Amino acid sequence: MGADSGFDMVPRLSQGNQDRREWERFLEGVKQYYADDEQVEVGPRVIQFKAGEWPSLPMEGHKFLRFSSKITGATAAKTGVENYIREVQELAKAVFGGRIRPWNELFDVWGFYRWDFVHATMKLHNLVGTPLESPAVWLVLPSRKDIATPEPIPLTSVNNQGNTDLYEVMAIPGRGKGLVAKVDIPKGTQIICEKPLFTLRSSAPPSMHHLVAEKLKLLPNDKQREFLSLHNNFPGQYAFAGIMRTNALPCGPGSSVGGIYSTICLINHSCIPNAHNNWNEEAQHETIHATRNILAGEEILISYANEPSQARQRKLRESFGFQCSCELCSQPLQAIQASDKRRADIEQLDETIGNPVAMMSSPQKSLAACHDLIHVLDQEYGGTVIALLARLYYDAFQICVAHGDQARASVFAERSYMSRVECEGEDSPVTQKVKGLMRDPTKHPSFSAYSTRWRSTRTARPRNVDANSFDKWLWKLSG
Repeated sequence: MGADSGFDMVPRLSQGNQDRREWERFLEGVKQYYADDEQVEVGPRVIQFKAGEWPSLPMEGHKFLRFSSKITGATAAKTGVENYIREVQELAKAVFGGRIRPWNELFDVWGFYRWDFVHATMKLHNLVGTPLESPAVWLVLPSRKDIATPEPIPLTSVNNQGNTDLYEVMAIPGRGKGLVAKVDIPKGTQIICEKPLFTLRSSAPPSMHHLVAEKLKLLPNDKQREFLSLHNNFPGQYAFAGIMRTNALPCGPGSSVGGIYSTICLINHSCIPNAHNNWNEEAQHETIHATRNILAGEEILISYANEPSQARQRKLRESFGFQCSCELCSQPLQAIQASDKRRADIEQLDETIGNPVAMMSSPQKSLAACHDLIHVLDQEYGGTVIALLARLYYDAFQICVAHGDQARASVFAERSYMSRVECEGEDSPVTQKVKGLMRDPTKHPSFSAYSTRWRSTRTARPRNVDANSFDKWLWKLSG
């Protein structure tokens, strides 16, 4: 069998501009370092090392997981593959720092990525071959739409502290600590369910500092240490207030009360998140659900702000004390401007939908705005914005139910319910509320409050039609 050695990229690189530039800088360093080495071949898709099991580096960094080879046996010794692994590792560390995770099976130090994950992915997808029996272990990963949805993870496996089989807490270069997926996490999986160490209403720093101090006195020593270990972007006289401002998550949308969590507060922000946080008022806990399939090695990320870039960056600086450099914010100016246009359109459409006068007098225009908003959300977030979709479908439900249309209202309530289950869980009070309205739209207090011009029964939806025809009926589209 022999022993393997190498290094993993954790978290794996995104396709963002910053990660792309760093990978290109790393590859250029590798090319220069091995410019006169005949065992290192630069091809159009990879840099390949003709030693050991021929480990390779792809030209696109988001496709890279691992650089490794067996380091025992005659072939490894003859070709000097261990030296290549050590040298490439040092070149990578110079660019990526703590993102590079070395491992060596000779010393019982194991890689971040499980071999079964590596081998299964290699078998499933196109790889760079080698002349040896065992292939190199960097992976060419497919687009997300080509990845088969992993088997669902039973929610019963997630305890109050979170399912640590799903993630690992680790240092993220330039971002403090963060959570990184240890395995593929299917969309809709509850990753963490956690009660806060304490909650506190927002106040001025001097007052907040003393209020936090009182809260800390009531906690056991280990919980006090967990709070004090959290990052502080507002150092100074009022340290407790600085930790609170940096880390607290609102207990519900727009709430002035924030919660502090030992684990959830370690999750970093992205303007294009892959997870959603939700406060359950009845259970008094916060949950984190995957809003798309998260691949092993990806950082788990939630969103703190959804505005266009300037307003978003201002909010993040003032509220949380950092400048965002996520995959979206590190894109070229033209891409950021296109995103800003979409987010401005989202805000405008949201205002149109929420206008009660328009909903009363021109419900079809309000419904059309909901339909338009779905397409803009998909363009901006790429199908990961389940929470906003849940709210949008509920808005469409309210438009229909206010004019007596039970058929369409029940469909929109069903879609809102399904989205809520994915991003909040079945036990969320809001999820349960929408589930009840899905079954009986007349229970909503605004049923037929504006008119009965769209009056219909709940079962009056079309049957035996294709999806396109059904959507035309649902959204009242002409043609």
